[in-house]
Amino acid sequence: MDNSYYRVMGIDYGDVRIGIALSDVTRFIASGYENYTRVNIDADCKHIADIVANNNVKCIVIGLPLNMDGSVGIRVEKTYEFASILSKYTDVKIDYLDERLTSVSAEKILISADVSRKKRKNVLDKLSATIILQDYLDSNYRK
Repeated sequence: MDNSYYRVMGIDYGDVRIGIALSDVTRFIASGYENYTRVNIDADCKHIADIVANNNVKCIVIGLPLNMDGSVGIRVEKTYEFASILSKYTDVKIDYLDERLTSVSAEKILISADVSRKKRKNVLDKLSATIILQDYLDSNYRK
């Protein structure tokens, strides 16, 4: 496969679930991949590393949950810790994107699509990861 054709992965990291999205190989469109229910840090990182290896992913972008004033809180520290551990399972570049209000945007999209509250819970993280990834693609590959 031509090395110019690769994917970027978006991650919305949470305590219970990890939303995962992948770009197409031209890095133009982000699509939801899965809502992964966390097991433990080792299993979580192995799972993500397997997706990276099986989908020609060259970069992972993780949503950074900054506080509304832009400051760093406990969620950001947990996200950095996760990324540090993940970097031991895969050698692809890991980048970050400010994800403030991403979950709110995802929730509004699902409500406007008349998705039930129960179903929203099952797709919210994946949709958040998709929004994070699309914002990253638009910022980094559309210049």
